[in-house]
Amino acid sequence: MTHATGGSTEDGPETTSPLVRQVNGGNWLPQAEAEGLRAELFHQRAVHAYFTMQPALNVIGMRDGSEARFGKGYQVLPIWKDRMDSRAWVPTPNADVIYSMSYLDLKQTGPLVVNAPANVIGMFTDFFQRTITDVGAVGPDRARGGLYLLLPPDYDGPVPGGYFTFTSRTYNVFLFFRTIMGRGDGVPDPAAGVAVAEKTRVFPLWEEEKDVAPMEFPNASGIRLDMMYPTDSTYWTKLKEFVDYEPVAAIDPELRGVLASIGIIKGRPFEPTPWQREQLDRAVETAPRMILALAQLGREDERQRYYHDRQWEQAWAGGTNDWMQESYLDVNTRARFFQYAYSSAPAMNMHSTGAGSKYPYTYRDADGDFLDGSGTYRLHLPPEVPAGLFWAVTAYNITDGTMPETEQLLPSTNGYYDLPQNDDGSLDIWFGPAKPDGVVDAAFIQTVPGRNFIVALRLYGTEHAFYDQTWKPDDIVKA
Repeated sequence: MTHATGGSTEDGPETTSPLVRQVNGGNWLPQAEAEGLRAELFHQRAVHAYFTMQPALNVIGMRDGSEARFGKGYQVLPIWKDRMDSRAWVPTPNADVIYSMSYLDLKQTGPLVVNAPANVIGMFTDFFQRTITDVGAVGPDRARGGLYLLLPPDYDGPVPGGYFTFTSRTYNVFLFFRTIMGRGDGVPDPAAGVAVAEKTRVFPLWEEEKDVAPMEFPNASGIRLDMMYPTDSTYWTKLKEFVDYEPVAAIDPELRGVLASIGIIKGRPFEPTPWQREQLDRAVETAPRMILALAQLGREDERQRYYHDRQWEQAWAGGTNDWMQESYLDVNTRARFFQYAYSSAPAMNMHSTGAGSKYPYTYRDADGDFLDGSGTYRLHLPPEVPAGLFWAVTAYNITDGTMPETEQLLPSTNGYYDLPQNDDGSLDIWFGPAKPDGVVDAAFIQTVPGRNFIVALRLYGTEHAFYDQTWKPDDIVKA
């Protein structure tokens, strides 16, 4: 006998296809269920958009925070002349080099020339933070400095010779230079790094010299700055502004389709209905928690582990600096990176001896427990740290990579300090809410009680002992 839905018979074949049987017997869904499913799909697409657009919103937040304080223009290059401390809300900033960061708009200026000084460690990226080029020892100038010509994505004019010439996929370009401090009397001396950074010059290619705006180097140190990406509905409005401003080719068609499905289409109004706004607000709350959960739970393949026997991890999980694995783009790891960090360049992930930089970090102590700012911990660094330029250790908040703000302001130490050494030349760095007895100030990093934290170890000018793992940092131990 044939079933009413047209399914199987006792002695005959099925008369109804599988999907008809699966989905409501071939009938339309109840109205409430259809609306609920549409809302859930909208939410899922918004979460996907959050994950994939995080690199852009990350640098947009940095630009907006910087330009609100220091102004905009190709000639404005803020420099943290007295180092960056916890009053600057930036994802995983490095307090142990001199930062110079600016935001170029090739749509407004046309091609720009950047005269990069010698011995800069830097990069240019587009506003998806895709590397345009490294600058410095791993860049084409090989630390000698040089003239970099940055072309807009739609540029079709003449291209003169004599430059390191690159085309950006977005009109907006991020200039990020780091310069090395000098060694003072047992402490770092920022002046040397500042002097190098202030040799930077930026000017439009076709501008006459008499009309080029003079460079401005405002000191960004000691100023409370919010350079973080949005955590509310402005995430979507800033994303829409970015989509409208940049060329179509800057975003792949499939991702544009995802954005279109939540109402973000280049050149068209973005006017979410109340139920759409509800899902967008929900996504901007849940997506960062999802990203944090992925970091907390770790990868099943453990590609993020630097060592078989230690807790230290790496931000790129063994892939390229743009999160390519052998056969796929690692979207989860990329989203986590831009939740707590910014700027990714080949120099950070290549095995470049004596140049570039490496950033092993850990959330956990030797027992596998999360680092807790209420506890006291010790990091033991074996002798002869393999960093040809310098090394540094810094603590960060786990959620967004900002520095924990305490009385210390600089939650960091580095090889420029005259740190006490053990008999074998090794070093001990301490973390906790209060400095242990007998520990010098430069060997102590203060934490916030009741708040988890990350510890990052930076090695600039990384040497062979790190790559072949004959030198390893010890796990952090709870005292």
